[in-house]
Amino acid sequence: MPVNKNLLIRRTHRYLGLFIGIQFLGWTISGLYFSWNDIDDVHGDHMRKSPHFISMSNSLISPAKAIEEMRSTTQIDSINSIQLIGIVGKPVYQISYFAGHTGEVHHHVHYKLADAISGELRGPLTEGEAIAIAKDNVTTTATVSQVELLENVDAHHEYRERPLPAYAITFKDPDCTVYISTERGTFQTIRHDQWRGFDFLWMFHTMDYAGRDNFNNWLLKILSLFGLFTVVSGFVLYATSSRTLKKLIKR
Repeated sequence: MPVNKNLLIRRTHRYLGLFIGIQFLGWTISGLYFSWNDIDDVHGDHMRKSPHFISMSNSLISPAKAIEEMRSTTQIDSINSIQLIGIVGKPVYQISYFAGHTGEVHHHVHYKLADAISGELRGPLTEGEAIAIAKDNVTTTATVSQVELLENVDAHHEYRERPLPAYAITFKDPDCTVYISTERGTFQTIRHDQWRGFDFLWMFHTMDYAGRDNFNNWLLKILSLFGLFTVVSGFVLYATSSRTLKKLIKR
């Protein structure tokens, strides 16, 4: 029995469309959400204060003193960077370094904080300091509703792939969560409902249902190819079944 070419193409197009239709709907809805939302608002920039600058009313000491103190207790291979930051109005050196033997390949940067006036090393941020830094970064006088020290997070957490440990400080009015790194002594990011909606739809867009941010996963590649086949089969179906097109070809 001869196979009807038009029927075969029509069925192929229909079942391909049915198979990837839900994902196409996810791509479309997420794309609409992305295009209708200001990315700066998604990042929470409208909830943040302008950056504060460090007053030079106090004389700063060289960070060399802190580095020498570090070398007495830690095997430092090399210094990555030294940055002057402010913690609750006090100037502090944030020293990032690699630990281990010289010549080793390093993948993890370590951090130490030192008083920029005395040069003495200090410990990671306390809860009170973290709350003060968080309040100093939120635009309005907000009420703290919850404080949590994060040691580990999973691949779907809103603070994924960022420095740990960190304090998660949740505010009311505006409703948001601010994350402060304890070892770095600095504000890391702010999360709110608009960002969370964006992040959920971003998972559908990337099809990375394990970690959300991998654009090179095989599921996305395969569904993209199926999407291409669906569109091509639609063009082929039109070309093989259109009476108007056939008349034009005959002419």
